[in-house]
Amino acid sequence: MRIYDALSTYSKKDAVPMHMPGHKRYAYDYLVGAPLDITEIDGFDDLHDADGLLREAMDNAARVWGSRHAFFCVNGSTGGILAAIHACAPRGKKILVAQNCHKSVWHAIELCQLMPVHISPPVEEDFDIFASIDAKVVENTLDENQNIAAVVITSPTYEGVISDISAICAAAHQHNVPVIVDEAHGAHLGFAPFPDGAVRAGADIVVQSLHKTLPSLTQTAIVHLCGDLIDPAVFRRSKNLLETSSPSYLLMASCDGCAHLLGSDTEPLNGWANVLDLFYARTAKLRHLRIFRPRGRGSVFAHDPSKIVISTRGTSMTGVELMRRLREEFAIELEMASGDYVLAMTGFGTTREHITRLSDALKAIDETLTVSAQPAPILLPPPAEQVMRPADAVAAPKLCLPVDSTEGEIAADYLWAYPPGIPLLAPGQRINRAVLDAIVALRVRGVVLREEIDVVEESL
Repeated sequence: MRIYDALSTYSKKDAVPMHMPGHKRYAYDYLVGAPLDITEIDGFDDLHDADGLLREAMDNAARVWGSRHAFFCVNGSTGGILAAIHACAPRGKKILVAQNCHKSVWHAIELCQLMPVHISPPVEEDFDIFASIDAKVVENTLDENQNIAAVVITSPTYEGVISDISAICAAAHQHNVPVIVDEAHGAHLGFAPFPDGAVRAGADIVVQSLHKTLPSLTQTAIVHLCGDLIDPAVFRRSKNLLETSSPSYLLMASCDGCAHLLGSDTEPLNGWANVLDLFYARTAKLRHLRIFRPRGRGSVFAHDPSKIVISTRGTSMTGVELMRRLREEFAIELEMASGDYVLAMTGFGTTREHITRLSDALKAIDETLTVSAQPAPILLPPPAEQVMRPADAVAAPKLCLPVDSTEGEIAADYLWAYPPGIPLLAPGQRINRAVLDAIVALRVRGVVLREEIDVVEESL
């Protein structure tokens, strides 16, 4: 029985709710879903020690995605990433982390008192986005560094760039090192007609946000364990340590329903792919705006077409301005804007009407643009030198300084634009001119970044 069906059946019973939550299943006008909102009562299992309804639901999800074990997460991919790193990397160890990892990876590094060893993907300079991670770089870095506890890769990236996870896993597994893939933006990967994802590629832990691209409520996520390097009991303990002890049954029912939908009917995925094909065809002749299509780009292993990246470089408009015009003139709200591009994120529910409105709006705006010499491209800098563990830098005595005057200091806090939440600076990194130049270039284009940052006092 699906979790939703069990909740629906129970809500019709005349049971007196002398237990949490406090609304007692009464539907106050602001409590969406209250009649189905319960706690761990008889017959509804326990997410932290599942052996009934929830265990069956998660086993079904593992079958649908093809993983060894699946775990529902009700505090998003962030919770899954925290648990994954905690399970793989004992306190004080080193962890190999890609530069373009999400802030949740850095928070896990800080909490677990790990020392990050950086790898940096190449930059697709035409669009100022990170390209795919090279498996050879992973292999060389592991050869050069002892005691790496885990490798953490983001694939697909916010912009849809996919790395060769199979080759990366092969390199890491030669060193008996597990690979954690932040696949938050790729829960639909592995289902035709979309590219394969990290589960099929052999990653050890794959963390997916169901809500980002699939029909599931915000905050729902799933973690897949594959292979034999990770003990499920160890991961389960880490997850229980970091997840709420009162998980929402509404969110778990959403996870379960999403898995059942994908397991029974993938035809909507074909419809989604078809409307994406329509978008790329309708925007093929834009004169000024450019759409990211990485065919033939050697730095990109594969690309998820559901992430629509639109470049304004060389036009009389920045990415921030394009996002504003689409919102104000056409009632189209995009996912994010960076210096010279915007990101339109599609999903399972994207319709032909959505795509038609977006492509028509872009064509209309494109006709108003002229060629313009913009500031120099934003050169995404390599990671700043990591001279302290992030946890040590955060705990150290610190001073708050204007960012522009911090060259040579050691950061004691994070600096990022959100979204996407990828740090330009992280605690323990020595601030250099390349990072500061990138910050200036982003600000010139209207990207909002903090004006001040904490630095380690002893470095002054």
